[in-house]
Amino acid sequence: MIQSDSSWQHVSQWYSGAVGERGHLYHRQVVMPKGLKLLALGKGSSLLDLACGQGVLGRYIPEDVYYVGVDSAPALIAQAKSLDPNKKHIYLVGDASRPMLIEKTDFTHASIVFSLQNIKDPEGAVRNCRKHLRPKGKLLIVANHPCFRVPRQSRWEIDQPNKLQFRRIDAYMSPMEVPIVTHPGKGEKSQVTWSYHLPLSEYSRILSDNGFVIEKMEEWLSEKRSIGVAAKMENRARAEFPLFLAILARKD
Repeated sequence: MIQSDSSWQHVSQWYSGAVGERGHLYHRQVVMPKGLKLLALGKGSSLLDLACGQGVLGRYIPEDVYYVGVDSAPALIAQAKSLDPNKKHIYLVGDASRPMLIEKTDFTHASIVFSLQNIKDPEGAVRNCRKHLRPKGKLLIVANHPCFRVPRQSRWEIDQPNKLQFRRIDAYMSPMEVPIVTHPGKGEKSQVTWSYHLPLSEYSRILSDNGFVIEKMEEWLSEKRSIGVAAKMENRARAEFPLFLAILARKD
């Protein structure tokens, strides 16, 4: 059941350093404030956080919320435990897409944040959420926007005559399995993680086929702002092309 050789196990030290205790810039400025607003956790809430990494979401939620974080990388789970002293928070090593040794089947909420795109069997992860959520329970998915951030198939380009920065998309509808080099400068010595691209329609199908109804979708922009000669076109582009997609779904 446990995939201790997960690609994220091998890059756990790099990942923990990049994310840190409070998350990277996008966690702090965009994902946590907006994601917590969608989750609307309150008194009596409980949260199952699949592919939780080193548990950054668990350190943002209200202290009295019962929380279980699951990840296949033992090193990331160890890091999560060391950073989170909350007695109501439990961290487990397990594959988010396979049956898990969790008895609770009445969580009020579940989340898959920045990780569904790194799971080879995303439908298995959504199926697990359904199994462990109570009726009408909520599922929050946050991902790199599948329309505009397609690994190796999308990038920024500049239209010099019109002084516009735009997003070029070379492929979108085809599912893709893409290796992501964590340290490009190291060449063949760099370790690799895997990203699994799906079009937006496939996200909708997976949720529908597994008994979820989409309640809300949000597209989140970067909070960064440029200065200098290219600032106008760069800031305009950031305001037009969202970085992240958030889906709030309900177990129906």
